[in-house]
Amino acid sequence: MVVAQSTPRTRLDAQDRRRQLIGIGLRMLATRPIHQITVDEVAASAGISRSLLFHYFDTKQDYYAAVVRAAGRRLLRQVAPDPAGPPEARIRAMVDNYVRYFERRREAYVALFRRPGADDWVRSIHDSTQDALAGKVIEALGGEQPIAEVEMVIRAWWSFAEELAIAWTGREPSDRDGLVNLLTETLHRVIGAAKGESTR
Repeated sequence: MVVAQSTPRTRLDAQDRRRQLIGIGLRMLATRPIHQITVDEVAASAGISRSLLFHYFDTKQDYYAAVVRAAGRRLLRQVAPDPAGPPEARIRAMVDNYVRYFERRREAYVALFRRPGADDWVRSIHDSTQDALAGKVIEALGGEQPIAEVEMVIRAWWSFAEELAIAWTGREPSDRDGLVNLLTETLHRVIGAAKGESTR
């Protein structure tokens, strides 16, 4: 195992040190699965001892979970559209941002959230992220609480969007506009169907 070269130790307050350690984990996560990141490498990169890392995170799993939650928040930030635009523009921008995210981070995302045998805590964070994405669609549509059927189909549509984005962006060449058009149209159709509107 190659341990990352340590950096000079810098005194940070607890919140800044946690942010630093999580940021190091996020950078490593871009090139390897979460279970291949070692706390020794993280501590060395931060210029601290292994034991000091566990002053900020009780266990290795606590640290991993903090990194994975941060990865989910990063996705949510990158997907979020301009809040000032009209609903249709906001939805399309959200879908476009989502596809662009997969164009950049497809392999890392699959290794993190779609790995066979992923731990329950990883699946829980993934589910929470998908729920938050559904909330962003509801917010873009006007923010009013939709009927239960609409809420369910929006949540299910994100699962469909994830599956298709993973498959689509794995092709060469990948037609981004085609995927964005397909996902946007599908979202409007399933919402309309859930409301009892004709899709013909």
